[in-house]
Order: sequence, then C-alpha cells, then structure tokens
Amino acid sequence: MFAGTLFALAAGLMWGLVFIAPLLLHDYPAALLSFGRYLAFGLIALPIAWLDRERLAGLARSDWIEALKLSLIGNLLYYLCLAAAIQRAGAPLPTMIIGTLPVVIAISSNLRDHRRDGRLPWRRLVPSLALIAAGIGLVNQVEIGHLRADPQADFARYALGALLAVAAVACWTWYPIRNADWLRAHPDRHPRTWATAQGLATLPLALAGYLALWAWNEAGGSGFAMPFGPEPVRFIGLMLAIGLLASWLGTLCWNEASQRLPTTLVGQLIVFETLSALAYAFVLRREVPAPATLAGIALLVAGVIWALRARPEPLAAEGHAG
Repeated sequence: MFAGTLFALAAGLMWGLVFIAPLLLHDYPAALLSFGRYLAFGLIALPIAWLDRERLAGLARSDWIEALKLSLIGNLLYYLCLAAAIQRAGAPLPTMIIGTLPVVIAISSNLRDHRRDGRLPWRRLVPSLALIAAGIGLVNQVEIGHLRADPQADFARYALGALLAVAAVACWTWYPIRNADWLRAHPDRHPRTWATAQGLATLPLALAGYLALWAWNEAGGSGFAMPFGPEPVRFIGLMLAIGLLASWLGTLCWNEASQRLPTTLVGQLIVFETLSALAYAFVLRREVPAPATLAGIALLVAGVIWALRARPEPLAAEGHAG
C-alpha cells in the first residue's frame, strides 16, 4: 500500500505538469499541443524500447491493439480536450473538473471490478468520496467567484472549456480502468515495458495527426508558423519535458501503482494530479491560494487518507457470511 501510494504521488506530480503547457503556449492550437506532446513521447520511447526489446517482443498482437486503443483515447484525445479546455477557461476550472476523476473512477471501478478487487462497502467509501467532492466543490466555488468578478470574462468561452474538460474526464475514466485490466491480467509483465509499448503505439498516431494538422494549416492559409509555431525553442523544450516526465515516467509510476493497489483506491489517488496542477497554476499566477482554496485542498487530502484506510472485502467471504 505504501509503495503503491508513493508511485501514485510521483505520477500525480509529473502529470500536473501537463496543465502548464497550454498556459505558456496559449497561442498554439490545442491539437498541436496534443500531437506535439505525444510525438515527443513516442520519440523518447524509441531508445527505451531498444533497451527493452526482449520484453516488448513478448507482447502479442492483441496487446499492441490494446496499447493503441489506450494511446488514442487516454493520451491523444484526452490531452486534446484538456488543452483546449485550459486555453478557453484557464487552468483552475478545468483542473477542478478533472479533479472529479477520483470520485468518478472510484464509483465506476467499485461497480465494475468488485469481483476482481473485492468490493469496498459503500458505507466505507462514501465518506471519503464526500470529502473529496466537498474539497473540489469548495475550490471550484472560489474560482467561479473570481470569474464573476472579472468584467471581461467570456462565460460562453468558459462554458465551452468546461464541456471540453468533461469530455477529458470521460476519456480518463475509461483509460485507467482499461489500463488496470491489462496490468492485473498480466502480472508477469513489467510496468516499464507496458509504458514503453504505449509510447510506441502513440508515435504513429501522433505523427499522422501532426502531419495532417500541418497540411490543414497550409491548405487553409491560417498563417500559423508550422511546424513549431512562433516560439519554437519553448515549444520543443516543453514537449520534450512533458513527453519524458509526464507521459513516459508518469505512466511508468502509475503502472507500478496500478499493480499494487485496487483500482478503486488507485483511482482516488488521481487527486494528487489535481493538487499538483493547482499548485503549479498558482505559482504561474504568482498568487497565494485563498483560505477557502486551502480548506478545499485539505478536504481532498483528508478524503484520500480516509480512502486508504478502507480495505476491499472479497466476494467469497461475503458469500460465506451470507
């Protein structure tokens, strides 16, 4: 439990970095940020794949198809929606919507995976979910108050950002559950190998998307300076940093956590990503969080601690008891 929690924390700290790029590259299309990030991820995975080639050769065709599905939905489509949401609504609102993931995934996996992981009784799960939801709601209320105080706020644009963030939640509810399915079904496979396989599967998808976007911009005469935009050094540096830290190393840490913890609990630990993204956003704003925001963060942390105290009950034991 302790090692799995530390791996989940490390993944959250690195995944929080992905909220920075759309803020630092606000003039870049969200699609370019998504394709650029995962093109970098795929290129970084190539030398790692060479070192791990013996294990990768042991993956079946069905494994590669699964890696392709996970990469398309959990990587490209997720980050496309998230980057577009952040560019339209700023970082805090999408971060809070993404912050509902612990609740959504916990409920989904407890309903779906109880035969494999054991069932967390709702009487034990509900208090932690309530604390997490209350913390998210409190922080979100503060951010909405800031929006209402801004006379130049475009609420239609913020609403579109919120909808895109909801779409990102849908993508990343599906991803960790399916990813955990594969990892738990293949305990003999190293999580690093599976992270690298997803990087390799992402590479052709990201390259095709990048080239298609380039061709679309040229044909439409958008005037955007392809292939690297108006700030090429910053763009390339950010894509490589996020590709290495958030995409490969973050996925590796998450895979390590997924093999050690029940899906219901590991899903709630995505709250670490929310906390990290909030911290990074306030650093970029050069602001100290409001007391209500700090109280909301405290509730989120309390919810995670409460959740880690719960233990799944095997269905077989439930059957004997009945």
